Amino acid sequence: MNRREFIAKSSAAAGLLAASGQRRLWAQTPADVRLEIAPLKLEIAPGKHVETIAYNGQVPGPLIRWPEGKPITIDVTNRTDVPEIVHWHGLWISSDQDGAMEEGSPMIAPGGQQRYSFTPRPSGLRWYHTHTYAGHDLKRSSFTGQFGCFYIEPRNEPGAYDQEVFLTLHDWNAYMGAATDASMDASYEHATINDRVLGAGAPIQVKQDQRVLFRIVNASATITHWLALAGHSMTVIALDGNPVPVQARVSAIRLAPAERAEVIVEMNQPGVWVLGETRADIRKSGMGIVIEYAGQQGEPRWAEPQETLWDYRSFAHPEPASAQPDQRVPLLFQSKFRGHGDFDYWTINGKSYPKTDTPMLQEGKRYRLAMRNKSSDDHPVHLHRHTFEVTSLDGKPLSGLRKDVIVVSANSTAEVDFVAANPGPTLFHCHQQNHMDFGFMMLFRYA
Repeated sequence: MNRREFIAKSSAAAGLLAASGQRRLWAQTPADVRLEIAPLKLEIAPGKHVETIAYNGQVPGPLIRWPEGKPITIDVTNRTDVPEIVHWHGLWISSDQDGAMEEGSPMIAPGGQQRYSFTPRPSGLRWYHTHTYAGHDLKRSSFTGQFGCFYIEPRNEPGAYDQEVFLTLHDWNAYMGAATDASMDASYEHATINDRVLGAGAPIQVKQDQRVLFRIVNASATITHWLALAGHSMTVIALDGNPVPVQARVSAIRLAPAERAEVIVEMNQPGVWVLGETRADIRKSGMGIVIEYAGQQGEPRWAEPQETLWDYRSFAHPEPASAQPDQRVPLLFQSKFRGHGDFDYWTINGKSYPKTDTPMLQEGKRYRLAMRNKSSDDHPVHLHRHTFEVTSLDGKPLSGLRKDVIVVSANSTAEVDFVAANPGPTLFHCHQQNHMDFGFMMLFRYA
C-alpha cells in the first residue's frame, strides 16, 4: 500500500471522526483563526494567472501572529473535492494536532471542517502548509498555494530592527522534466515572492539607514533557492525560527524547501534594487521583488553578489556538542531508478514508506540521527514536532545550531541530536514533495 492508497482508505473514517461533536463546539466557542481551503485563480502578473488551491483566497495564506504560550484554536474548512490537512510546521504540539495523517491527525473530508487546538511553541518563525500526497499530480499538495507564515512572538527579539517584512518563495505550474540521470524531476514555468513575479507587485519601501528584518520562508515543493539583495549584505540572525549562536554576514542565503531564514539588512545604498534569485533563469521566471528607497526612482538594479557560499558551520560553534547522545540511529538514504519518464523511488535503510522501520524512542533520552546520503540529490530532511541540534557535517563537529530542517547534501553525512520530549508518533521525511511521495519517510514512536 502506498501513501496515496493509505490516505484514500483513511480519509473517510478520519473525516467522520473529526466532524463528530465539533459543530456544537464551534457554535459555542468561536475560533481565534479561520482558514478556508478553496480553489483560486491567482494573478501573479497583469493578465497572467495560475489555477491553484489556497487559504482564504490569498497567497500566501494569512499571517498568523500569536504570543508564545497562549492557547489558540484554528478552524479549517475544506472547500475542495479531495481530502485535505494542515500541518503546523516546527511547532511542539501533539501528534493528533500536528497535521500529518501518518501521525494520526485526521484528514479533512471534502466539504468537511476541522478544529485545531494547541498552545503554540517554541517562539520564532514557523509556518503552515498542506501535508497531502501529490505523486504524479503536480497540481496537488505543496505544488499549490497552500502555505502561510506562523510567527510565534518571543519575549525578546533576537535583533533590533526598524521594519519587518515577511516573504514566501514559491514555484508554479510544475511539470515533469528530465533530470541529469535520465530520471524525472519537477520543473516550473513561474516563480514568485509572495504572490507576484518580479516587477509585477508593489515594491518594498525602505528608508536610508533603516535596519530591515526580512523573515523568509521557502514554500517551494522541490526547489532550493539562493537569494540576494543587490548592493547589500545580510546578517543572518535566525534559521528555522531559532536564533543562531553566531550571527554572520553573507552576500546570499540558501534556502531548501521548508527552510526559513531571518536576516537583518542595513539600508545604506540608496537606490532601487532587486531582492531576488542569484540564478538568472530563475530570477527571470519571477523569483524577485523590488526594494525602493524613499525618494529614489528608476529601473530596479541587479548586481551579482560577491559570493554564494553557504555553510551551516558559519552560524554554529566549532566545538562538539556538550551533551552526548543516549543512542545513535543510523539512517542511509538511497534512490532506486523506476524507469525513464518517472520519478525515482527513495529508501531509508533500504526500505520505502510505509514499509520503513519504526524506531522506538524513550521520553527524555537524547538521540543522534546519523545520516548518510549515498544518492546524487540533496535532501532537506524534516523532523516533526521536535527541534534538533546540528552536531556534525561530513565528520566535522559543530554545536549550538538548532533547526527542524537540514540539507543533507549529495554523497555526504550529517548528524543531528534531539531530545525525545514530545510523546507521540513523529514523522521524519525529505521535504521535497516527490521524494516524500515516493518513499522518503519514516515514523518514530515513543515507547
